[in-house]
Amino acid sequence: MKKKYLLTILAIILTLPAFVSAQDNSTKGKKEKTVEDLFLQSIQMTVIGEQAVSHERASKLKALDYIDDMIANGKATSNSADIHSILDYLSLTGTGVTFRENGHVINDFPEVRRRACEELGKLGGESAKDSLINILLTEKEPMVLSEAAYALGTIGINKNNQVTQALSYAILNQDIMVPDNNFAFAVLLAYEKIAKNNDGLRDPTVLRAIIRIQNGNYIKKVKAKAQEVVDMLQSY
Repeated sequence: MKKKYLLTILAIILTLPAFVSAQDNSTKGKKEKTVEDLFLQSIQMTVIGEQAVSHERASKLKALDYIDDMIANGKATSNSADIHSILDYLSLTGTGVTFRENGHVINDFPEVRRRACEELGKLGGESAKDSLINILLTEKEPMVLSEAAYALGTIGINKNNQVTQALSYAILNQDIMVPDNNFAFAVLLAYEKIAKNNDGLRDPTVLRAIIRIQNGNYIKKVKAKAQEVVDMLQSY
């Protein structure tokens, strides 16, 4: 698996365009990138890619800092396949993409995975949504799960209830004796955001998950939020 991800990232980086296409009538008035702009972008992507595949935690976090800046400045969007591939790779660092020494995983960096989830939420789009759903179904670290849930709410896509069902599945499969309050709260926030973005929710698994939270071993603040979300859903 790790070889597949590495090859994907390198292929994307090496095939970045090195020319400027002619401007047609539909693009007049838009700023056209120069060869120098594209060259500098290619260099930056090469640096980010190298940092992402490094075994060092600090290098991976630096790559995420660069990506965060690119998204904030509009240089990376939901259509940026190269950025998505790097974030997808980083979101699986230590889980789906592992490196071992003497039988021990040496790249288990939950903070890297959490940050990758955060950036996927900012990037948005279908591909980012799919990556985050995969994390919900495979991740064990609560803080990473919480960030993935919140990011899915930020994106707001829920075609065929795919996202809400994944969120509900994750809640319903938590340990009922020691559930994670932060994760439950993040899921409730995601339900809230998705409902507002889609004129309500019509997924029965959502109510099932919320009832589990209301009756479960959660703190009062989380249970109060669960009731707030129920009331909000009834308003649609």
